[in-house]
Amino acid sequence: MNPYKILVVDDEEDLCEILQFNLELEGYDVDVAYSAEDALKKDITEYNLLLLDVMMGEISGFRMARMLSENPKTANIPIIFLTAKDTENDRLTGFNIGADDYISKPFSIREVIARVKAVLRRIEVSTESEEEPELRHDTLVMNLNNKKVTIDDEEVSFTKKEFEILKLFLENKNRVFTREEILSRVWSDEVVVLDRTIDVNITRLRKKIGRYGKQIVTRLGFGYCFEG
Repeated sequence: MNPYKILVVDDEEDLCEILQFNLELEGYDVDVAYSAEDALKKDITEYNLLLLDVMMGEISGFRMARMLSENPKTANIPIIFLTAKDTENDRLTGFNIGADDYISKPFSIREVIARVKAVLRRIEVSTESEEEPELRHDTLVMNLNNKKVTIDDEEVSFTKKEFEILKLFLENKNRVFTREEILSRVWSDEVVVLDRTIDVNITRLRKKIGRYGKQIVTRLGFGYCFEG
C-alpha cells in the first residue's frame, strides 16, 4: 500500500470521483472535498499532497492556498492546482503562492498521475537528502526535520518554495546561483516558471528574514547569493 495520503478539492463531484478512483488504483489513500470550506474542516496536516481547484465558491483555491501558507503547520504541504484558468498571470499567481505544479483543464488522468508521482518523488529525495537536522546563520535557524524556521527563537511562516530557496542558500553560503539554477533545484522540470517568479520569491524571502535579508545579495548579470 502506498504510504501517501492525498486530498482532492474540487466542486465538480464527478471529477473528484474519477481522480479518487484512479489515484486509489495507484495505491494512494485519497479523500475528497467539494469546496475549500469543507476541505478546511479536515485536518490538513494529515495529507502529503493537495490537488486543488482554483475556481470554487466563497473561498477560491488561490485563497485556500494562501491560508495554508500562512500556517506553519501546513505551509510545506505540496499543492498541485487543477484549473481552467490558464493565462500567464494565473500560472504566475499559482506559483507565487507556492504551488508545486499547475495543471490546466481539461487534462488526462495519466498526466495528473504522472505529475503527482513527480511531486511525491521530490519529497522522498528531499527527505532522504537531509543529513543535518538544522541549518544556521547566527540566530536564523532552519529545522530540516519539522520544516520550521525561527529567528531569535520566534517562528516565521514560509511557503514550501521560500523554505527550499533559503535552504539552498544556507547550504551554499557565498555561492552565486543563477535564476536557472534556482529554478532547476526548487521547481520541477515539468512546469513552466517565469524568471520574475524567482524575483518575487526572493523579495518575499528577504522581508520575512528581517535583518538577515541584506545577506541575500543580487549579483547583477549573474544571480543571487547568501553572504555569510
